[in-house]
Amino acid sequence: MIFEKSPAVIGHRGYGAGVLTPPGAASPVAENTLESLLAAASAGLGWVEIDVTRTADDHLVLRHDPTVEGGDHIVDMPADASGLPLLTEIFDALPTGIAVDVDVKTVLEDAVDAPSRRTGALLLPVLKREARRRRLLVTSFDPALLVFLRGELPDVPLGLLTWLRFPMWHAVPAAAGLDLQAIAVHTGSCGFEHPDSRLRPLEHCVDVAHQAGLDVIAWCPAADRAPDYASAGVDAMVVNDVPGVLTALS
Repeated sequence: MIFEKSPAVIGHRGYGAGVLTPPGAASPVAENTLESLLAAASAGLGWVEIDVTRTADDHLVLRHDPTVEGGDHIVDMPADASGLPLLTEIFDALPTGIAVDVDVKTVLEDAVDAPSRRTGALLLPVLKREARRRRLLVTSFDPALLVFLRGELPDVPLGLLTWLRFPMWHAVPAAAGLDLQAIAVHTGSCGFEHPDSRLRPLEHCVDVAHQAGLDVIAWCPAADRAPDYASAGVDAMVVNDVPGVLTALS
């Protein structure tokens, strides 16, 4: 099992979606920043999620989509021009007692070179170092990256991310076939909120995933639905509303 407590609550990009003001703060904290990650830790979370992508000069920075304000693609600009925090800087500043779900956003250009030569190669030494200091989980939509990391980091759990119309009945066998440890399923891809009524109940899907040796991570349930996902047996939830979900689960 990846998580000591079930369901674990994982702060999405830190404290949440970047519109929440932590106690004692004067304004909302921007997501994927050290301030947001520390706010999640102060709220009592043991896990945070960060989104990582690479720049033109082969640095890893925190960002959840491929562009910055103005539409420039991060992969086309150097790290210092992006204004985004470096992954190594975040890890060095974050207390080692905080576990991290590293959501790796590979780029289209990664299709040209094997993962061992681009994003995967940049990520590997950072993860090897951090695995000695803290608990990690690595998730990605990119199965090629996950297969590469599986061979290089056998002790770090890996999870396949799914999104909207890619439902659990595809995600579970895909993740199991890749010999991964988890599936991270968007709430629009499963159970209560997927538009296809022919899907099995979420409880059944979670049970089958567990039989296949997979932890199930739901992202991003609304606070008022968090108890439903907990009752369905998910192992963790990546959440945008940290205080709301903690209150709903209490």
